[in-house]
Amino acid sequence: MLNLFKKIYEIERGIRDSSDLSEREAAREQIRSYAMRLREYVDAECLKVLPKSPIGKAMTYTINQWPKIMAIFEDVQLELDNNKIENKIRPLALGRKNYLFAGSHDAAQRIAMMYSFMASCQAKGVNPHTWLKETLDQVATTKLSELYRLLP
Repeated sequence: MLNLFKKIYEIERGIRDSSDLSEREAAREQIRSYAMRLREYVDAECLKVLPKSPIGKAMTYTINQWPKIMAIFEDVQLELDNNKIENKIRPLALGRKNYLFAGSHDAAQRIAMMYSFMASCQAKGVNPHTWLKETLDQVATTKLSELYRLLP
C-alpha cells in the first residue's frame, strides 16, 4: 500500500504546478486507477482486521471518506491533499502554543493579530515594516470610506 501511495504522489507531483487541464486530467486518470486498487484492497482486507485496531480504524476512515476522495477526479484543479495550506498555517498553529504564555487574554489577542498581519503581508508579498510606516503616515488623512485601500 505504501508503494501505491508513493506512485500516486509521484504522479501528482508531476502535475502540481501545471495549468494544462488535459495533462492534469490524464494524470488524474492514472491516479484514479491506483485509488481504485486502494479501495479494492481496503474492501478485501477490512473484514480480516479488528475494527478497533489502528489499521481497522484507518480502513473504516477510508471507506467513510471515499466520496470525498473521489471528488479530486470531478475537478482536476482540486489538490490531492491540503499540504500547501497546512504549511502556510503551521507558524500560526505553533504560535497558538505561545499564546498560552502571553500573560493575559488581551496580550494573546494582540499576538494573534500580529501573526495574522505578518502572514497577510507575506502572502501578498508586502514588506510589513514599509507597509506599517506608510499606513501610519496616511491613516490620519484617509477618509473612513477609503480605509480599505490601506490594507496590505
